Amino acid sequence: MAQALDDDAKRLAELGYKQELSRTWSGFSNFAISFSIISILAGCFTTFGQAWNNGGPIAISWGWPIISVFILIIGLCMSELVSAYPTAGGIYWWAAKMGKPIHGWFTGWFNLIGLIAVTASVDYGCATFLNITLDRFFGLEVSLGNTFILFAVVLVLHALINIYSHRLISILQNVSVWWHVFGAAVVVLILIFGPDSHQSMSFVFTETINNSGFSSGSFWIYVLPLGFLLTQYTITGFDACAHVSEETQGAATAAARGLWQSIFYSAIGGWILLLAFLFAATNVDEINAQFGFVGAIFDTAVPGNLANAIFAISTIGQFFCGMSCVTSMSRMTYAFSRDGAIPGWRLWSKVDQNRTPVNAIIFGCVAALILTLPALYKAPTGTPLAFYAVVSVAVIGLYIAFAIPIWLRLRMGDAFQPGPWTLGAKYKVMGWIAIIEITIVSIYFIMPLAPAGVPFNSDNPATEADESFTWTAVNYAPIVVGAMVLGVGLWWALSARHWFTGPRRTVDSIDA
Repeated sequence: MAQALDDDAKRLAELGYKQELSRTWSGFSNFAISFSIISILAGCFTTFGQAWNNGGPIAISWGWPIISVFILIIGLCMSELVSAYPTAGGIYWWAAKMGKPIHGWFTGWFNLIGLIAVTASVDYGCATFLNITLDRFFGLEVSLGNTFILFAVVLVLHALINIYSHRLISILQNVSVWWHVFGAAVVVLILIFGPDSHQSMSFVFTETINNSGFSSGSFWIYVLPLGFLLTQYTITGFDACAHVSEETQGAATAAARGLWQSIFYSAIGGWILLLAFLFAATNVDEINAQFGFVGAIFDTAVPGNLANAIFAISTIGQFFCGMSCVTSMSRMTYAFSRDGAIPGWRLWSKVDQNRTPVNAIIFGCVAALILTLPALYKAPTGTPLAFYAVVSVAVIGLYIAFAIPIWLRLRMGDAFQPGPWTLGAKYKVMGWIAIIEITIVSIYFIMPLAPAGVPFNSDNPATEADESFTWTAVNYAPIVVGAMVLGVGLWWALSARHWFTGPRRTVDSIDA
């Protein structure tokens, strides 16, 4: 064990950093954090309505496994990189190492915004389900105001757990894995044996639904791809394996293995869970009336006590997920600040006596709260468009950050020095597949999610409903991402290019 820790510290010193974070995580704990962030008990529940309204059952039964394959390819490309460069900065560090400071600069900011958005979306989804669960058990009214208050409370709890329970975090990650495995299994069993009847195979695998408001003529090229947000959002955040690699024993192999395995097992478990939802979705009219809300399936398919159990299982799973998101986000904030990239970097790069980046944790949680403020305003469509916008920000930010180092790896070719886990010659075709998929996804998820979010849509033949444009229906993902690109780009051109040199060494030699 001591030799493994010495080897990890030596490798970290070769990459330019001294061992500041506590290296106490096992390989399973490393896998567990990404598995928890992916969280089929979170994304499959909170974004189910996006797929139901934009494609229906086929967007789920076929869309999930197809998109999962592409995401696994992205993950395999990243596993090779984390094996070569097991640092807390993760993908930001890879980009700066394989490219130039400008690559590290933009990758770091995309990654940071994406991680903050993931934290915001997961904790807001958790608060939504917590509000529903508390209403069922104690009569707490479900409202935007109550949900937002609970969201703030959940954020605070996750910050406190990460600050004061640093020794328990890796244990809680392990507990989270088994909660997700057995919790999802219980939900599936309830939906198999609880309902009086089930949908047919034909419904699950061939039925289409278009509740988007956009015309049926745009179904295959526009509406259905919007439904894929369910899969693309749920299976993300797996870069956490890299962000906690400085705390993982045997990181060069354990982090690489944890990253791709978290995707693989989540994809299988999530598909089984979603198929259980679809087979139990017998009251299509009521589900449509509730804008595809997954809770409509449970309420119409099983007795109330079993529906309550499903909500409770999901809510607890989402709480674990949000806790892991804060851990990953804070490590990225710490690492990026350590290299002087974030204003106030001296503050955010500090660790306390327990070797925990407390200030980075607080910074990220406050930013997540601010990003989610538009959720206080109700969308005219009845669907949680502000939530889906935060989800889109998360997907775009993270996946663009993933694409940059993958592209740089392709550009390096044989000059790249792999770690113990490598793709070999297969990196070429897999890298290009990953980049093309990310490009297509990023384009779709900055597009309007509803006709009311399309400017001048009264003259737009793509919409069937006569809905006037309103800002509360706007997908503000392109506004946030565009403002970030503009701001970070101007900052680079006017200032940062003169002083930002990429990762800063904190050790001068391997023996330091």
